[in-house]
Amino acid sequence: MASSLCLAHCLLTPILFMAHTGSVLFQDEHPFWWKSLDIIFLGISFMAIRRSSKTTTKPKMKYAFWISWMLLFVIVMNEKLSMFPLAEETIYLASSLLVILHVYNLKYCQCEQGCCKH
Repeated sequence: MASSLCLAHCLLTPILFMAHTGSVLFQDEHPFWWKSLDIIFLGISFMAIRRSSKTTTKPKMKYAFWISWMLLFVIVMNEKLSMFPLAEETIYLASSLLVILHVYNLKYCQCEQGCCKH
């Protein structure tokens, strides 16, 4: 669910930017809450990845979850800090990868019993 919300956030942000432009015209920068959305979604996705990596039955899924989350983290931090040029679409790839991994994990990699709890 967190990955889907993140993807929806990524897809809807351009529309929200256009709608938000009117209020920003009279201010020098975006409000704090607006700038914090990416960080909030990173936190939510971190908790979802942590939980999913504890309950998956396939060890490779743990690595796939954490590598894809780190990729998303680097992309978001790059947007915030402008470290190196990246295409805007890369965030869609990273968030889509997390959604796909979560759906796959839910369908094929869940513990049948409570044996996977750590």
